[in-house]
Amino acid sequence: MELKRKRPFQGLTTFIKTAGAYLAAGLLPRRVKKPIILVGGNLGEKYEDNAAAFHEYLMANFRERYSIHWMYDPDTDYVEKKGIEDGVPLGSFRNYLLFFRAAYTVHGHSLMYDIAPGIDKYIFWNKKTTMVHISHGIECFKKILIMPEDVPLLERCDVFNCASRYERGIKRDEWGMPEQKLPVTGMARFDRLPYNSPAEKVRDILFMMTWRETLMDLSEEDFMASDYFRATEGLLKNAEFQRLLADHDARLKVVLHPFMKRFENHFKRLGIDSTRMEFRTFDDISIREEIHRSDMLITDYSSIFWDFVYMNRPVIFFTFDQEAFLKMRGSYLDLDKDLLGYKARIIEEAAGALATVLDGGNPGNPRFPELSEYVDFTDGKNCERLAFHMFAKDGHAAPAVR
Repeated sequence: MELKRKRPFQGLTTFIKTAGAYLAAGLLPRRVKKPIILVGGNLGEKYEDNAAAFHEYLMANFRERYSIHWMYDPDTDYVEKKGIEDGVPLGSFRNYLLFFRAAYTVHGHSLMYDIAPGIDKYIFWNKKTTMVHISHGIECFKKILIMPEDVPLLERCDVFNCASRYERGIKRDEWGMPEQKLPVTGMARFDRLPYNSPAEKVRDILFMMTWRETLMDLSEEDFMASDYFRATEGLLKNAEFQRLLADHDARLKVVLHPFMKRFENHFKRLGIDSTRMEFRTFDDISIREEIHRSDMLITDYSSIFWDFVYMNRPVIFFTFDQEAFLKMRGSYLDLDKDLLGYKARIIEEAAGALATVLDGGNPGNPRFPELSEYVDFTDGKNCERLAFHMFAKDGHAAPAVR
């Protein structure tokens, strides 16, 4: 599946740059002043999630020992705006040269989107770099889709960090990964979150649905006729849902998945009262900041629900297309029993769950005690565990990693 539009002759230019960088790396001195680390996530388009959290940790604690670089999409300007040091444009010759000289790479989504575009065809040219998949969420909601181009990348990757022994079991038993590649270090971005911190009163609600592979190539007309659009529109326009927001002076922020970017205008044209509901594009917000400031989440199958459970904040799972989702993608969780929050299959149940939270004055997550079955660490040291696991061969003392 192509997640980015290819430029003309991109395959040829990628080969030329990759081959040139490989040859140049072989001619340059093998010893460098500081071992090189490349970190990237979110296809280079955002500074979010686990990759960014881990990059911040490395910059704060290891920049004297390592040369640390953040990989970014050259069509964006966030590196300059945020003052991120040592950024490297994805797809540049320098990008590929550093890739072949790096001691470590750390990616959140895929090596070929976060670290070196198109590198799947040439991944085994690089035999010395330690490659780490930090993941962009706990792998348990949606079953992994392994595409042909993913196979060499997964085989070449050295470390797949795990949030818990539960997640390690999935990666070992379902993905077929060797257990020695699966350290349980915790999820990096949880280090940023306040554990067990429900709001006194729920006012700010984040509404964030995930994407569907079946929607990617639909026409505008077919998208508007889809269950996804009709269910979302129906909930947002529901009279009880709107009554609850008004009665409790609550605000709803609707953020669509970035892969749904071309359909955002259809949601903005729903004609809903903007004083209670705000529609934002993925490009102009920080998901990290929205998670911090939101008192509650409404989602379908987005892995960010773990962040809200971690903070002991309510989650409504609006699983309006559960049968179709399970048939299309499948889940490692039992969607009728394992969701840590309120379950709603139809619009009226979702509105009723919101009433339980707002009218009932329930700002916590009723299934928060079950978090420990899926998350092993709440000590704020997940980045530290991963770093010392990675750097153990460099002689740094390491805390215990399960």
